[in-house]
Amino acid sequence: MKCYQNEPVAASICPILGEYLQTRYEIKEGEAIQITVGMGTTEKTPMLRCKEIYAMGMKMAMELGAKDCMFVFDRAFAFGREGVFAAIEGIYGAAYEQKFSLSGQTKPEGEWYAQLSSQQEEEQRDFLVLLEQGTALAESIMWARNLVNCPANRLTPKQFAQALTQKMQDVSVEVEVFEEKALKELGLHALLSVGDSSGNPPRMAVLRYTGATEKKERLGYVGKGVTCDSGGYCLKPSTSMAGIKGDMAGGAAVAAAVWTLAHNQVPVNVTAVIPMCENRISRESSLPGDVITGLSGKSIEILNTDAEGRLILSDAITWAIEKEKVTKVLDIATLTGAVVQMFGFVTAGVMSSDDDWFADLQAAALHSGEKYWRLPMDEEYESLIDSDYADVRNTSKDGCGTVTAGLFLHRFAQDLPWMHLDIAGTASVKSPIWKFQSTGATGAGANTLYYLAEQEARR
Repeated sequence: MKCYQNEPVAASICPILGEYLQTRYEIKEGEAIQITVGMGTTEKTPMLRCKEIYAMGMKMAMELGAKDCMFVFDRAFAFGREGVFAAIEGIYGAAYEQKFSLSGQTKPEGEWYAQLSSQQEEEQRDFLVLLEQGTALAESIMWARNLVNCPANRLTPKQFAQALTQKMQDVSVEVEVFEEKALKELGLHALLSVGDSSGNPPRMAVLRYTGATEKKERLGYVGKGVTCDSGGYCLKPSTSMAGIKGDMAGGAAVAAAVWTLAHNQVPVNVTAVIPMCENRISRESSLPGDVITGLSGKSIEILNTDAEGRLILSDAITWAIEKEKVTKVLDIATLTGAVVQMFGFVTAGVMSSDDDWFADLQAAALHSGEKYWRLPMDEEYESLIDSDYADVRNTSKDGCGTVTAGLFLHRFAQDLPWMHLDIAGTASVKSPIWKFQSTGATGAGANTLYYLAEQEARR
């Protein structure tokens, strides 16, 4: 990689197979350097490794104070389109700095300029298409990071809905936002049981992308959108309060995926449903022991007001199935602290009622480089969420918090293929695990959901 200070440059990051080599340089003004980053073994997770090496190059360029650089994608291109996408995501992720603006910019305009190109002339045309599509995916992931990093006082449910509406203006996505009055008239009382606790009223956003008019199949993506989660009357401990602003990472991920699918004109039909609310304490807040009836008609006993995500998702899943007529449904949420105890900040938990649907996720994760682990759905766990006073209770009687949270949501999936992603650990990190991460939001799930829908398009 050649880096220059204070003047334009044609330079390169050249990833090669072999041992990882990192050398530190002192750059004189106007001087170029080349940094070689080895890929090492690529047998298990080539896309993750591809993201990592390009991120390493970008990080080093930034540490050296370079103002311009060019990334050569020949090695990434050897892994196909996903390799190019992974390389671009690595570059964008490494250069990302937290910005509370919802514009999606990763840095102030003009501060960094990166030229992205391939030296293979015969592949230039295909490469330029991949470059545009991969950049769209990377930028949408950074946009999702911005949303999740945004303080709760700057991202109320209303502002979240406005941000999604604005984002979708330049693509063919139909946006419908339901305000509090409509939610009450339509019967989304599980969502309202949480959202009514705040002076910032709840919303529900529905994003409809129809890229394959001839197909009847429509994927349903449901993303949790709690913009502030105090825990309600089951108040979170003070040590957990700093992270309550990011409890809408699932909603940000599905919105980013839908935007990219529309931008890249992927021939697939997807509807995203994002319930948005704050979970606060007030006269209207739910109390432990309350019983409500949601959109599905099922009664729910609320025993923990900090288990609010599954409540709002139950209404959103029901809406996606009954009103949007989706043929498969996937929900994604920062749902349980228990999944962090299991997998830390590296792997997300998965539950699925359909083996083929889960196999599609595994294939998508090979492209995205994200890590997922399937959890059991054995019938013996079901009794843990049976209620004496309602159809279902919102907490487990005896442990298994991540599994029982997923089983709660499965009860609202009816007979459709269903999948649940718990990204409570992977959505945000205090200390970056990979070079393409930074402290705070990661944009978890957005790229995997994109590749999952692409696979559906190829059928």
